[in-house]
Amino acid sequence: MKKSLSLILVILISLISCASCNTGGGPDIESSSETVKNLSESESIQVTEESSRSTEEQTTEEQTTEEQTTEEQTTEEQTTEVQVTEEQLTEEQTTEEEDTESKYLLNGVDISKYTIIYSESQPDYNFNAAKYIRSGIAAITGIKLDIETDSHKPFPHEIIVGETRRELSRSLNADTDNFEFALLANETSVAMEGDYFVIAAAAYYFIDTYITGDEFDSTIPDRVTINTPIQEKPNNFIFLIGDGMGMNHTQMFDYLSVPTDVKNDGEDIFYGHMFPYLSQVRTKSLSGVTDSAAGGTALATGYKTINGYVGKDQNQNDLMSLTELANSLGKSTAVMSTEGITGATPAAFSAHALSRADIDAIKESQALISEKTILLSLSNSYDNKKNTLSISNVLYELNSNENGFFLMYEEAYIDKHSHSNDLESAFKALIRFNRAIGQFMEFAFYHPDTLVIITADHETGDLRPDNHGELVYNYQSHTYSPVYLFSYGIGAEVFNQTSIIDNIQIPKTIAKMWGVNDFGDTKSSYGALN
Repeated sequence: MKKSLSLILVILISLISCASCNTGGGPDIESSSETVKNLSESESIQVTEESSRSTEEQTTEEQTTEEQTTEEQTTEEQTTEVQVTEEQLTEEQTTEEEDTESKYLLNGVDISKYTIIYSESQPDYNFNAAKYIRSGIAAITGIKLDIETDSHKPFPHEIIVGETRRELSRSLNADTDNFEFALLANETSVAMEGDYFVIAAAAYYFIDTYITGDEFDSTIPDRVTINTPIQEKPNNFIFLIGDGMGMNHTQMFDYLSVPTDVKNDGEDIFYGHMFPYLSQVRTKSLSGVTDSAAGGTALATGYKTINGYVGKDQNQNDLMSLTELANSLGKSTAVMSTEGITGATPAAFSAHALSRADIDAIKESQALISEKTILLSLSNSYDNKKNTLSISNVLYELNSNENGFFLMYEEAYIDKHSHSNDLESAFKALIRFNRAIGQFMEFAFYHPDTLVIITADHETGDLRPDNHGELVYNYQSHTYSPVYLFSYGIGAEVFNQTSIIDNIQIPKTIAKMWGVNDFGDTKSSYGALN
């Protein structure tokens, strides 16, 4: 402002001087204008310089402010990052402390953080095992884990049941044999594997070994371990009979392809051949080649009798059956068959009649035992859903008795189809029998105080390989051929005989396990096995 006033003052003085010049001969107007022009330019330069300096100062101040702001923001961001990192560390430390303080640790991880995984493409045994593990953990800890299929994306911590698409499952591809199963763990998960129903043994072992007590801190090795089922002194006895099933019938899987219209486990073996103990059994009756009535009576009572007799000796006296003996000992009992319950084999375990054809006499006799014994005729369907449910319901009911139970189950149609030399249909019946065996064995693995026996009342059809290596029938009736006896459970090793045994020795040996030493024909040279 001061410089502007100075400029105006100079102009006024110049004008006055001009006026004097015009009267007194001073400088002309053009000189004065030039002076003003020079002053103006000089002043303008000064103003411009000052303006530039002011702009530079403002720019410097703004830059300084921006730098300060950037530094403050950077400092704030660094502070925030530090805070976030500290919070993350605190959370991780808290998680570690929570796991450390947990009462239920599996491989250092709180059991509640696990998810149970199974594959829908595998047999039902795997899903059942997954449910068993969940129930076992809930019973001990009160924690109910989720169950998911292997189609779900991996969870942080998993208990993997059976073969799945998980990497740990593929790592577990162990070379197990028969009833063996394998376990493996890594830093995040646990996996177990067993063939078919043997996964039940793995599930039971897992709960019994690692999920125990009011609190636990269990470690499963990070290497493959192969184990065998837990077994206890038997309280439950399951007697499975394949009517007409000779030794070569049990080899059908080696010769035939599994029909697509029969529900199966994808198995390629008769399950009896997975059992640890094996014997051969003589089936002759007092009439020679046995029928199912005399054969069933021998297995049920420990007596040889005449063909056609049901639960009676050659003198027509009633014989005590294993079913009646079990009832007298306070055990629960059941007799089941895929044929009518009045058929010769189930009747031998539940009735007394002079003729297998006397259905009225058999029914009347069965009525006397029906209050204590479940008598059940199963479906002849090969779909198996109804039979599977029936078997489950019977086992559930029988298992409620703390004294244990005795159950006889017959697959009747191996015999019937062998009489007509229908190999394919006989194979379907064998597969259905296999499924039932798998279900009973699954139960036995979850209830290790169970003994299981598989045998036959006789062979039908003289089934054997021909010169071309094909399995063929050579007869349409029963034969003298011996049959197999497969057994599993504590005490079952007594049935592992190198020489052939007689069929009446089987019930005598079972009775001896129950503490009864005089069951069956005590005069016979074929006594209980030792």
